[in-house]
Amino acid sequence: MTFAAPAVLAVFCIAYAFVFAEEKLHLRKSKPVMVAAGLIWILVAAGFVSEGRGPEVTESIRHVVLEYAELLLFLLSAMSFVNALVERQLFDALRARLTAARISVRGIFWLTGSAAFFLSPVADNLTTALVMGTVALAALGHHKKAVVVTLVSIVIAANAGGAFSPFGDITTLMVWQKGKVEFFEFLDLFVPSVLNWLVPALLMSLFLPRSQIEGGTAEVKVRQGGYVIAGMFLCTIALTVTLDHTLHLPPFLGMMTGLGALNLYGYFLHGWETRVLCSDDDREPFNIFSIFAKIEWDTLLFFYGIMLCVGGLAAVGYLHGLSTLLYSDLGPTVANIIIGILSAVVDNIPLTYAVLLMEPSMSHGEWLLVTLTAGTGGSLLSIGSAAGVALMGASNGRYTFGSHLKWIWAVAIGYAVGIAVHILLNASLFTEFRRP
Repeated sequence: MTFAAPAVLAVFCIAYAFVFAEEKLHLRKSKPVMVAAGLIWILVAAGFVSEGRGPEVTESIRHVVLEYAELLLFLLSAMSFVNALVERQLFDALRARLTAARISVRGIFWLTGSAAFFLSPVADNLTTALVMGTVALAALGHHKKAVVVTLVSIVIAANAGGAFSPFGDITTLMVWQKGKVEFFEFLDLFVPSVLNWLVPALLMSLFLPRSQIEGGTAEVKVRQGGYVIAGMFLCTIALTVTLDHTLHLPPFLGMMTGLGALNLYGYFLHGWETRVLCSDDDREPFNIFSIFAKIEWDTLLFFYGIMLCVGGLAAVGYLHGLSTLLYSDLGPTVANIIIGILSAVVDNIPLTYAVLLMEPSMSHGEWLLVTLTAGTGGSLLSIGSAAGVALMGASNGRYTFGSHLKWIWAVAIGYAVGIAVHILLNASLFTEFRRP
């Protein structure tokens, strides 16, 4: 491995440099990491063959691909449901009703933040941030400072809300699918997650004016079948949790079963709308394949590339060395806090997957801690989470890296309080070693 290991690390660093430069180069982040994934495993295979261990490569890469396949099928179903709800105008109707109410600037701040916190455990933090961010931008368009503070709050709330649910973030989903934390055990993070958002929200609200805003007049109706699809999504989540808890079936199976039901319902909905919609109506009938086309394929392909890249680093021994440095020398608590801080700069997906591949010997409380820190640490910077990056693009320059950075002190206080409360509130879990 004397030639392969340094080359693997170099390829990974170059690929990630392109990921960091995505905004400037306008190069989708999936492209460099997919190429890097192929190059890394070619180098890994060459290194293994040179040591007479060629057959081990196949087993190693198939293990990584299997984990990715489960993640892909799960996300394919979840994204399809969310996109179907967007197409049925469920979120547009919610936004219209919120902006129609004549409430204060602070009222919009607390309303959007609270909604983001409780919506993200189901709809994921990216979708939640975009929906609530659109509400804030529509309602607070002329209040520049209020817009920034409210969008920062939405980012924190969306990331914090996603930390206590496997459906809220990719990191929690990976931890759940790996079997480190059971579905209902994530609820142990509810109070720390609430405080992670509530503390900085209280501090930032002190800088908001008490003025009123003008209510909107636009009315949006949910299209036919929107509420049915929402109910099907909730039933799919319930089925997934039940199958995992009772029959120990992997989560993707329940989600894909629900997606099949959505496809079947879409068949009848498409036929009904084709017959009923007027010829002069510019709306398209429900089409499940149009829903699939709107899935974030760049994100899914990025996950493929990054998981194989990190798997390659593990194969040549880098993650073992990093695990020794962090979890043996510094201790799991300090290491997990550092992982969260790093997630503000480096995407939390590879960090969490790296920890899962390291398999450090940690208590149940520590696995919950790394879930909390990896999910919420990205709120420290606007580039640290998909929610922050999405709102930077949607705000047309009103919410930027610099404007978010001004409130990092409040976000950091919330991050520290959430960790401290978890350690104190769930102290008994830090002595439980139920999984290898």
